[in-house]
Amino acid sequence: MEQYQVQKWFQSKKRNQATEVTSSPNPLEEFINISDTSHSNSAPESSSDLPKDTGEKVPDETNLEFEARSSRDGAWYDVATFLTHRVLSSGELEVRVRYQGFGAEEDEWVNVKKAVRERSVPLESSECWKVAVGDLVLCFQENAEQATYYDARVIEIQRKLHDIRGCRCLFLIQYDHDQTEEKVNLRRLCRRPAN
Repeated sequence: MEQYQVQKWFQSKKRNQATEVTSSPNPLEEFINISDTSHSNSAPESSSDLPKDTGEKVPDETNLEFEARSSRDGAWYDVATFLTHRVLSSGELEVRVRYQGFGAEEDEWVNVKKAVRERSVPLESSECWKVAVGDLVLCFQENAEQATYYDARVIEIQRKLHDIRGCRCLFLIQYDHDQTEEKVNLRRLCRRPAN
């Protein structure tokens, strides 16, 4: 699904005639016609390979915001823009991203299937009921060296009465990248968008 959403993003940029950094004469045209990465070495994607119109209202992917996992630290960062793309010999699609709030020196190539997804949604104080044990969440982790967002699983929830300051519930989470556990409040959690 993320590959399709990224493809729609590139298509909208092409329609809007946005100027982007590119590594080939017409990368958007190439991107629109790339092979489906789930079938390496397959024929170029045709319009018949795209999701069919079933009459259901489909969200406009051109307005989606994305996040990408950095290979440098394994943390997730908001994507400011997709700069260009490439298809590896394995058939895997990679995009070069510029992270929100970072300069060109921090741009990097990321695998679309493994490290690009729709942006996580911050939780409001009244939305703690949306978090359940076992959920995948994005959790803000802060230490002396850095402050970053990592994937985590909710292990336990201590529901508490809310007060004037908002949600007082505590969430025991386990980070996916290092298996450490931590009790956090709702302000440090973002939920994954519903599919």
